[in-house]
Amino acid sequence: MKEKKLVAQRDAYGLGLVELGKTNPNIAVLDADVSKSTKTEYFAKNFPERFFNFGIAEQNMMAAAAGMAKSGMVPFVNTFSFLATYRAADQLRSSVVYPKANVKIAATYGGLSDSFDGPTHQSIADIAMVRALPNLTVVVPADAVEVEKALPVLANYNGPVWLRLSRNPAPIIYSDDYEFTLGKASLLRDGNDVTLISCGTMAGRVLEAAERLAKDGLNPRVLSISTLKPLDEEAILAAAEKTGALVTVEEHNLLGGLGGAVSEVVAGKNPVPVKRVGIPDTFADTGAYDALLDKYGLSVENIVTAAKEACARKR
Repeated sequence: MKEKKLVAQRDAYGLGLVELGKTNPNIAVLDADVSKSTKTEYFAKNFPERFFNFGIAEQNMMAAAAGMAKSGMVPFVNTFSFLATYRAADQLRSSVVYPKANVKIAATYGGLSDSFDGPTHQSIADIAMVRALPNLTVVVPADAVEVEKALPVLANYNGPVWLRLSRNPAPIIYSDDYEFTLGKASLLRDGNDVTLISCGTMAGRVLEAAERLAKDGLNPRVLSISTLKPLDEEAILAAAEKTGALVTVEEHNLLGGLGGAVSEVVAGKNPVPVKRVGIPDTFADTGAYDALLDKYGLSVENIVTAAKEACARKR
Protein backbone atom coordinates (compact mmCIF):
# COMPACT_ATOMS: atom_id res chain seq x y z
CA MET A 1 0.00 0.00 0.00
CA LYS A 2 1.29 3.44 -0.93
CA GLU A 3 2.44 5.45 2.10
CA LYS A 4 -0.17 8.04 3.03
CA LYS A 5 0.53 11.48 4.44
CA LEU A 6 -0.22 11.69 8.19
CA VAL A 7 -1.82 14.82 9.69
CA ALA A 8 -3.43 15.30 13.10
CA GLN A 9 -7.08 16.34 13.06
CA ARG A 10 -6.54 18.74 15.95
CA ASP A 11 -4.01 20.73 13.91
CA ALA A 12 -6.43 21.09 11.01
CA TYR A 13 -9.15 22.06 13.46
CA GLY A 14 -7.07 24.78 15.11
CA LEU A 15 -6.16 26.33 11.76
CA GLY A 16 -9.74 25.98 10.54
CA LEU A 17 -11.04 27.94 13.52
CA VAL A 18 -8.80 30.83 12.57
CA GLU A 19 -10.24 30.87 9.05
CA LEU A 20 -13.76 30.84 10.49
CA GLY A 21 -12.85 33.74 12.75
CA LYS A 22 -11.72 35.79 9.77
CA THR A 23 -15.04 35.47 7.94
CA ASN A 24 -17.55 35.31 10.81
CA PRO A 25 -17.27 37.89 13.62
CA ASN A 26 -19.79 35.93 15.70
CA ILE A 27 -17.49 32.93 16.14
CA ALA A 28 -16.35 32.60 19.76
CA VAL A 29 -14.00 29.94 21.11
CA LEU A 30 -14.16 28.59 24.66
CA ASP A 31 -11.53 26.35 26.20
CA ALA A 32 -10.95 24.62 29.53
CA ASP A 33 -7.25 25.29 30.02
CA VAL A 34 -6.11 22.87 27.33
CA SER A 35 -5.70 25.22 24.36
CA LYS A 36 -2.23 23.87 23.54
CA SER A 37 -3.76 20.42 23.22
CA THR A 38 -6.96 21.39 21.40
CA LYS A 39 -4.99 23.85 19.20
CA THR A 40 -7.42 26.66 19.98
CA GLU A 41 -4.26 28.60 20.90
CA TYR A 42 -4.15 29.60 17.21
CA PHE A 43 -7.52 31.31 17.51
CA ALA A 44 -6.54 32.91 20.81
CA LYS A 45 -3.51 34.56 19.21
CA ASN A 46 -5.51 35.93 16.30
CA PHE A 47 -8.76 36.87 18.07
CA PRO A 48 -8.03 37.30 21.80
CA GLU A 49 -11.25 39.27 22.33
CA ARG A 50 -13.30 36.25 21.22
CA PHE A 51 -11.34 33.60 23.09
CA PHE A 52 -12.38 32.59 26.61
CA ASN A 53 -10.36 30.30 28.87
CA PHE A 54 -12.57 28.96 31.64
CA GLY A 55 -9.87 27.01 33.38
CA ILE A 56 -10.74 23.56 34.67
CA ALA A 57 -14.45 24.37 34.83
CA GLU A 58 -16.04 22.43 31.99
CA GLN A 59 -19.58 22.65 33.38
CA ASN A 60 -19.41 26.45 33.56
CA MET A 61 -17.91 26.61 30.07
CA MET A 62 -20.76 24.55 28.58
CA ALA A 63 -23.43 26.64 30.31
CA ALA A 64 -21.76 29.90 29.27
CA ALA A 65 -21.66 28.71 25.67
CA ALA A 66 -25.43 28.20 25.77
CA GLY A 67 -25.83 31.78 26.93
CA MET A 68 -23.54 33.08 24.19
CA ALA A 69 -25.55 31.18 21.59
CA LYS A 70 -28.78 32.78 22.82
CA SER A 71 -27.07 36.15 22.39
CA GLY A 72 -26.32 35.49 18.73
CA MET A 73 -22.77 34.20 18.98
CA VAL A 74 -21.61 30.89 17.49
CA PRO A 75 -19.59 29.37 20.34
CA PHE A 76 -17.17 26.49 19.86
CA VAL A 77 -16.62 24.62 23.14
CA ASN A 78 -13.29 22.81 23.38
CA THR A 79 -11.99 20.17 25.74
CA PHE A 80 -11.17 16.47 25.83
CA SER A 81 -14.04 14.24 24.81
CA PHE A 82 -14.41 12.48 28.15
CA LEU A 83 -14.80 15.87 29.85
CA ALA A 84 -17.24 17.24 27.29
CA THR A 85 -19.47 14.19 27.48
CA TYR A 86 -19.26 13.20 31.14
CA ARG A 87 -18.02 15.99 33.39
CA ALA A 88 -20.25 18.53 31.64
CA ALA A 89 -23.03 16.05 30.91
CA ASP A 90 -25.82 17.89 32.73
CA GLN A 91 -25.04 21.21 31.08
CA LEU A 92 -24.66 19.52 27.69
CA ARG A 93 -28.07 17.90 28.05
CA SER A 94 -30.07 20.60 29.83
CA SER A 95 -28.47 23.88 28.71
CA VAL A 96 -27.34 23.05 25.17
CA VAL A 97 -29.14 20.09 23.63
CA TYR A 98 -32.62 20.34 25.16
CA PRO A 99 -33.16 24.01 24.09
CA LYS A 100 -31.36 23.39 20.77
CA ALA A 101 -28.74 26.04 21.53
CA ASN A 102 -26.45 26.80 18.59
CA VAL A 103 -23.33 25.46 20.32
CA LYS A 104 -20.58 23.44 18.65
CA ILE A 105 -18.76 21.02 20.98
CA ALA A 106 -15.32 20.02 19.73
CA ALA A 107 -14.61 16.87 21.73
CA THR A 108 -10.95 16.21 21.05
CA TYR A 109 -8.71 13.28 22.01
CA GLY A 110 -11.51 10.88 21.09
CA GLY A 111 -11.18 7.12 21.34
CA LEU A 112 -7.81 5.84 22.54
CA SER A 113 -5.88 8.81 21.13
CA ASP A 114 -5.12 10.19 24.62
CA SER A 115 -3.26 6.94 24.99
CA PHE A 116 -0.52 7.81 27.47
CA ASP A 117 -2.94 9.40 29.95
CA GLY A 118 -4.67 6.06 30.38
CA PRO A 119 -8.26 4.90 30.84
CA THR A 120 -9.42 7.97 32.80
CA HIS A 121 -8.76 10.14 29.74
CA GLN A 122 -9.56 7.72 26.92
CA SER A 123 -13.02 8.24 25.41
CA ILE A 124 -14.34 4.83 24.47
CA ALA A 125 -18.06 5.31 25.18
CA ASP A 126 -18.64 8.94 24.20
CA ILE A 127 -20.44 8.21 20.92
CA ALA A 128 -22.92 5.95 22.72
CA MET A 129 -23.87 8.81 25.04
CA VAL A 130 -24.22 11.58 22.50
CA ARG A 131 -26.04 9.43 19.93
CA ALA A 132 -28.83 9.01 22.46
CA LEU A 133 -29.32 12.74 23.05
CA PRO A 134 -32.21 14.20 21.01
CA ASN A 135 -31.50 17.30 18.89
CA LEU A 136 -27.73 16.70 18.79
CA THR A 137 -25.89 16.31 15.48
CA VAL A 138 -22.90 13.95 15.81
CA VAL A 139 -19.90 14.18 13.46
CA VAL A 140 -16.75 12.01 13.50
CA PRO A 141 -14.45 13.05 10.61
CA ALA A 142 -12.18 10.57 8.84
CA ASP A 143 -9.14 12.80 8.40
CA ALA A 144 -7.72 16.32 8.68
CA VAL A 145 -9.10 17.34 5.28
CA GLU A 146 -12.62 16.42 6.33
CA VAL A 147 -12.20 18.44 9.52
CA GLU A 148 -11.21 21.47 7.47
CA LYS A 149 -14.10 21.01 5.04
CA ALA A 150 -16.67 20.29 7.75
CA LEU A 151 -15.98 23.31 9.96
CA PRO A 152 -17.69 25.96 7.80
CA VAL A 153 -20.67 23.65 7.27
CA LEU A 154 -21.05 23.02 10.99
CA ALA A 155 -20.60 26.70 11.84
CA ASN A 156 -23.44 27.61 9.45
CA TYR A 157 -25.70 24.84 10.70
CA ASN A 158 -28.23 26.17 13.21
CA GLY A 159 -28.22 23.78 16.15
CA PRO A 160 -26.01 21.88 18.58
CA VAL A 161 -23.19 19.81 17.10
CA TRP A 162 -20.83 17.33 18.73
CA LEU A 163 -17.58 17.00 16.75
CA ARG A 164 -15.26 14.16 17.77
CA LEU A 165 -11.58 14.74 16.96
CA SER A 166 -8.46 12.59 17.31
CA ARG A 167 -5.16 13.65 18.83
CA ASN A 168 -2.77 11.52 16.78
CA PRO A 169 -1.63 11.98 13.18
CA ALA A 170 -3.77 9.89 10.83
CA PRO A 171 -3.69 9.11 7.10
CA ILE A 172 -5.10 11.69 4.71
CA ILE A 173 -8.03 10.04 2.93
CA TYR A 174 -9.55 12.87 0.95
CA SER A 175 -8.16 15.23 -1.69
CA ASP A 176 -8.40 19.00 -1.41
CA ASP A 177 -11.44 19.10 -3.69
CA TYR A 178 -13.51 16.96 -1.31
CA GLU A 179 -16.86 18.49 -0.28
CA PHE A 180 -18.32 17.62 3.11
CA THR A 181 -22.09 17.07 3.20
CA LEU A 182 -23.72 16.77 6.59
CA GLY A 183 -25.63 13.51 6.94
CA LYS A 184 -24.05 11.79 3.93
CA ALA A 185 -21.65 8.83 3.87
CA SER A 186 -18.66 8.74 1.51
CA LEU A 187 -17.98 5.82 -0.82
CA LEU A 188 -14.21 5.31 -0.65
CA ARG A 189 -14.10 2.07 -2.67
CA ASP A 190 -16.71 0.24 -4.70
CA GLY A 191 -17.15 -3.50 -4.40
CA ASN A 192 -19.77 -6.24 -4.22
CA ASP A 193 -18.57 -8.95 -1.78
CA VAL A 194 -18.67 -7.20 1.61
CA THR A 195 -18.93 -3.61 2.85
CA LEU A 196 -16.46 -2.19 5.35
CA ILE A 197 -18.02 0.77 7.18
CA SER A 198 -15.90 3.03 9.37
CA CYS A 199 -16.20 6.27 11.26
CA GLY A 200 -13.32 8.53 12.24
CA THR A 201 -9.66 7.90 11.56
CA MET A 202 -10.11 4.14 11.32
CA ALA A 203 -10.74 4.77 7.61
CA GLY A 204 -7.00 4.46 6.98
CA ARG A 205 -6.83 0.99 8.48
CA VAL A 206 -10.03 -0.02 6.72
CA LEU A 207 -8.62 0.95 3.32
CA GLU A 208 -5.48 -1.04 4.08
CA ALA A 209 -7.64 -4.03 5.02
CA ALA A 210 -9.57 -3.63 1.76
CA GLU A 211 -6.34 -3.94 -0.22
CA ARG A 212 -5.44 -7.07 1.72
CA LEU A 213 -8.86 -8.55 1.01
CA ALA A 214 -8.55 -7.74 -2.70
CA LYS A 215 -5.28 -9.68 -2.80
CA ASP A 216 -7.17 -12.61 -1.30
CA GLY A 217 -9.74 -12.52 -4.07
CA LEU A 218 -12.52 -10.50 -2.43
CA ASN A 219 -13.95 -7.24 -3.75
CA PRO A 220 -14.79 -5.10 -0.70
CA ARG A 221 -16.87 -1.93 -0.71
CA VAL A 222 -15.72 0.80 1.70
CA LEU A 223 -17.94 3.44 3.28
CA SER A 224 -16.88 6.22 5.64
CA ILE A 225 -19.71 7.48 7.82
CA SER A 226 -18.63 10.77 9.35
CA THR A 227 -22.13 11.85 10.39
CA LEU A 228 -23.34 9.41 13.01
CA LYS A 229 -26.48 11.45 13.55
CA PRO A 230 -28.39 11.99 11.33
CA LEU A 231 -27.26 8.66 9.89
CA ASP A 232 -27.15 8.01 6.16
CA GLU A 233 -29.54 5.05 6.23
CA GLU A 234 -29.88 5.08 2.45
CA ALA A 235 -26.16 4.41 1.95
CA ILE A 236 -26.16 1.65 4.56
CA LEU A 237 -29.18 -0.11 3.06
CA ALA A 238 -27.75 0.21 -0.44
CA ALA A 239 -24.53 -1.42 0.78
CA ALA A 240 -26.48 -4.20 2.46
CA GLU A 241 -28.44 -4.82 -0.73
CA LYS A 242 -25.37 -4.83 -2.99
CA THR A 243 -22.89 -6.81 -0.89
CA GLY A 244 -25.08 -8.80 1.52
CA ALA A 245 -22.63 -8.50 4.42
CA LEU A 246 -21.34 -5.60 6.51
CA VAL A 247 -18.37 -4.96 8.81
CA THR A 248 -18.32 -1.89 11.06
CA VAL A 249 -15.02 -0.50 12.34
CA GLU A 250 -14.85 2.09 15.12
CA GLU A 251 -12.46 3.38 17.77
CA HIS A 252 -15.14 2.97 20.42
CA ASN A 253 -16.73 0.39 22.67
CA LEU A 254 -18.58 -2.23 20.64
CA LEU A 255 -21.68 -1.20 22.60
CA GLY A 256 -23.65 1.82 21.45
CA GLY A 257 -21.51 3.22 18.65
CA LEU A 258 -21.31 2.84 14.88
CA GLY A 259 -21.85 -0.92 14.97
CA GLY A 260 -25.02 -0.50 16.98
CA ALA A 261 -26.28 2.26 14.71
CA VAL A 262 -25.72 0.23 11.53
CA SER A 263 -27.26 -2.88 13.08
CA GLU A 264 -30.36 -0.90 14.06
CA VAL A 265 -30.83 0.16 10.45
CA VAL A 266 -30.43 -3.22 8.76
CA ALA A 267 -32.27 -5.19 11.44
CA GLY A 268 -35.45 -3.31 10.71
CA LYS A 269 -35.23 -2.99 6.92
CA ASN A 270 -32.79 -5.47 5.33
CA PRO A 271 -31.26 -8.03 7.71
CA VAL A 272 -27.77 -9.11 6.61
CA PRO A 273 -24.76 -10.41 8.55
CA VAL A 274 -23.02 -7.61 10.48
CA LYS A 275 -19.61 -8.09 12.10
CA ARG A 276 -18.54 -5.37 14.52
CA VAL A 277 -14.87 -4.44 14.95
CA GLY A 278 -14.12 -2.21 17.89
CA ILE A 279 -13.01 -2.09 21.50
CA PRO A 280 -14.48 -4.91 23.60
CA ASP A 281 -16.44 -3.82 26.65
CA THR A 282 -13.34 -2.97 28.69
CA PHE A 283 -11.10 -0.11 29.71
CA ALA A 284 -7.79 0.04 27.88
CA ASP A 285 -4.21 0.29 29.12
CA THR A 286 -1.78 3.18 28.94
CA GLY A 287 0.68 3.01 26.07
CA ALA A 288 1.57 3.86 22.51
CA TYR A 289 -1.50 4.67 20.41
CA ASP A 290 -1.03 2.23 17.52
CA ALA A 291 -0.10 -0.55 19.91
CA LEU A 292 -3.31 0.02 21.86
CA LEU A 293 -5.40 -0.09 18.69
CA ASP A 294 -3.86 -3.44 17.80
CA LYS A 295 -4.24 -4.81 21.32
CA TYR A 296 -7.91 -3.87 21.63
CA GLY A 297 -9.23 -5.33 18.41
CA LEU A 298 -8.60 -2.65 15.79
CA SER A 299 -5.70 -4.08 13.82
CA VAL A 300 -5.85 -4.47 10.05
CA GLU A 301 -5.82 -8.21 10.62
CA ASN A 302 -8.91 -7.93 12.86
CA ILE A 303 -10.74 -6.13 10.06
CA VAL A 304 -9.68 -8.67 7.42
CA THR A 305 -10.77 -11.58 9.60
CA ALA A 306 -14.14 -9.97 10.33
CA ALA A 307 -14.75 -9.38 6.63
CA LYS A 308 -14.05 -13.00 5.76
CA GLU A 309 -16.31 -14.17 8.59
CA ALA A 310 -19.10 -11.88 7.38
CA CYS A 311 -18.76 -13.28 3.86
CA ALA A 312 -18.87 -16.84 5.16
CA ARG A 313 -22.05 -16.10 7.11
CA LYS A 314 -23.59 -14.62 3.96
CA ARG A 315 -23.00 -17.83 2.07
